[in-house]
Amino acid sequence: MDEKLILGIETSCDETAAAIVADGKRILSNVVASQVEWHRKFSGVVPEIASRKHVELISPVIEEALLEANVTLDDIDAIAVTQGPGLVGALLVGLGVAKGLSYATKLPLICVNHIEAHILVNFLEYPDLKPPLVALVVSGGHTALVYMKDFGKYEVLGETLDDAAGEAFDKVAKFLDLGYPGGPIIDDLAAKGDPQSINFPRAIIKTDDYNFSLSGLKTAVLNYVSRQQAMGKEIDIPDLCASFQAAIIDVQIYKTLRAAAEKGVDKIVLAGGVAANKSLRERLQNEAAKEGKDFFYPTPFLCTDNAAMIACAGYFKFKKRKTCSLDANADPNMRLVNES
Repeated sequence: MDEKLILGIETSCDETAAAIVADGKRILSNVVASQVEWHRKFSGVVPEIASRKHVELISPVIEEALLEANVTLDDIDAIAVTQGPGLVGALLVGLGVAKGLSYATKLPLICVNHIEAHILVNFLEYPDLKPPLVALVVSGGHTALVYMKDFGKYEVLGETLDDAAGEAFDKVAKFLDLGYPGGPIIDDLAAKGDPQSINFPRAIIKTDDYNFSLSGLKTAVLNYVSRQQAMGKEIDIPDLCASFQAAIIDVQIYKTLRAAAEKGVDKIVLAGGVAANKSLRERLQNEAAKEGKDFFYPTPFLCTDNAAMIACAGYFKFKKRKTCSLDANADPNMRLVNES
């Protein structure tokens, strides 16, 4: 049986991406045009700039993905695109292009949930991985614990009540004038510091739910810096970063392991841009092993927004004939739902 080739298109935030994936497991190409340099001066993503850059970059990125995979649109079996969640203007660019290609080629159009794609990229990395499992999804816009019973069967156990993990990293990095994006910078500095040097709060760690809250921690960091400066004391930035990062990671690990135990699953996956955080990966791997759980995480390039994960998710929907019509609209607040 011939392999099914899926063209994936991703424009949910500030990465313009296209990829060709065969049978949901073999990456033929994965092209990403980053906009970080344009947004760095603002210490965050500017939606209008993101949308304009997507318009400029989307066509050459798709052309490069096809060229790199050594295929043409005639070889493609379906087109998968991010429908949400994300920035509405950015989403509309990718969705509009995907619709146009679908209409012109008569290829099926598959609308993909960005969060689901982050989870499913682990199946691209580990072809033998099978549900059920618990997924910790941590990125610039999302922090959630998800129980995946089967493909298309999800239960969101908990999510952030305010800031997402990546957002908290960026805001603290901006306050400390460390640069953008904040996550990798803080992670590198934290490796040189003492995570026990400052006792920052572990918000809602002992509650019965699986929700997260990071705005209070962010405020605690700001207050600590202000107090130290008022007393004329020098701030040890590596110690501060290590302590701040540990406060985030402690809660995430505790709740993830508790969720896995409650659901009776032996597999834990990490997903999203913050999944590239070295300390989070190492600690969750060690703690999961102590509990007898298998731990899976993508390579760093597949953690951040990319189109291979969209094509992978699209393949699983293609197998179930879960296509969408040409009047499908972008859904910036799209939720994970169970497929019928």
